[in-house]
Formats: sequence, structure tokens, C-alpha cells
Amino acid sequence: MSEMVPVDADAVLWSAPADERAGRPLLVLLHGYGSDERDLFGLAPFLPAEFVVAAVRAPLSPPFPTPGWSWYPIEGLDAPGGDAVTTAARSLIDWLDAATPAEGTVGLLGFSQGAAVALQALRLQPDRFAFVVNLAGYVDSGALPTDEHLAEVRPPVFWGRGARDEVIPAARVEHTIQWLPDHVELSGRVYAGLTHSVSQEELVDVRAFLEKQLAAQRP
Repeated sequence: MSEMVPVDADAVLWSAPADERAGRPLLVLLHGYGSDERDLFGLAPFLPAEFVVAAVRAPLSPPFPTPGWSWYPIEGLDAPGGDAVTTAARSLIDWLDAATPAEGTVGLLGFSQGAAVALQALRLQPDRFAFVVNLAGYVDSGALPTDEHLAEVRPPVFWGRGARDEVIPAARVEHTIQWLPDHVELSGRVYAGLTHSVSQEELVDVRAFLEKQLAAQRP
């Protein structure tokens, strides 16, 4: 079993001070492999202002010379019995338990490895998260005992990916294509010409998705 390393609460970047967060929906940003919390936090000005945004730093250091941080090792990821993605998702959930009230609305937005962790957290606690934005990520192939309940709840998930993304293996993309529609309310796009990155066009679609989720939460 993979050893769980806690998220560094002191490294989290917040869009609002603690005294301005109560009663507002939370959007947690999870960066990709070899990056850090500052990467996706740069998207905050493009996201709906109703959200409190928290950009979390992954807890692991990738092998030299890769810079930044990682949610789980990419070496041996497909080995039988691997649980690295689940361990990373549990670390995220532990941080969330300590950082936010349990009754608040929480959505997750992840890029690449961060998106895989976001989807895994949703699978672990289908009733905890209001939605997930999956940018250039994938669903881990291992089964979880909570998957059946996820398919009953069917929370909204936006999946955006580039037609020229050659970073995520084709087998993981294909598994995600097959798996997500059976378990969530799926929307999203494949962006022509886009590589393993995020485009302005995609950000427009993400904002529209987030605004739709805000509207669904209003009385």
C-alpha cells in the first residue's frame, strides 16, 4: 500500500481570507505533475467570483531532475494492486476535512494528474463533491466499492482534452471515455489542435460549466 503523505496546509493559496469564506462555495484546484499550487491559481481571475478558490500543492517530490510536485509517482503506476491515485485522493480529502466545514459546497478542478486525483476523490466520496472539472486527466482503472453509489448519484463532470494531447496514454483515455458516462453526468469537448494544456476556448467552456453549477446550488 502506498504511504499517504499529507497535503501541506501552509502551502495552499486562497483567493479570499478566512473571514470572507463562510457561506461561499469552494473550488479546489489540483495542479499537474511537476508543477505547483501557483500554476492553476493563475486561473482564479477567469473563474466566477462567487467561488472561494483554493489551490493545493501536491505532497510528493518527483525524481530529479523533474521540478515541482506530484500527487503520485508515475513510475510503476500500472503495477497490479497499485493504489497510488487513491492514496493521493485520501490525502486531499484529509486536508479538506481539516480546512473546510463538512456542509459546504465543494467542487474540484484538476489538470492532468490533478484531474485524476479529483475524479478519484469524487469516486471515494460521491456525496461530498458537487462537481468535478477534468482537464486533460483520466479515471484510474482500478474499481472502488463506492463506484456503484457514484453511478446512482451521477454528479456533473466536465471533461476537456486536446485532440493532440500525447501525454496521457491512449488506453487511459479510452477507459475514461467508456467509464465516465456510466457513472456521472458528463459534458465537455475535445479541442482541435490543443496539446497537453489549457486553451482560452476551453476556459470559456469551463466558466460556463461552473456558472451552471452555481445556478443549480441557488434556492
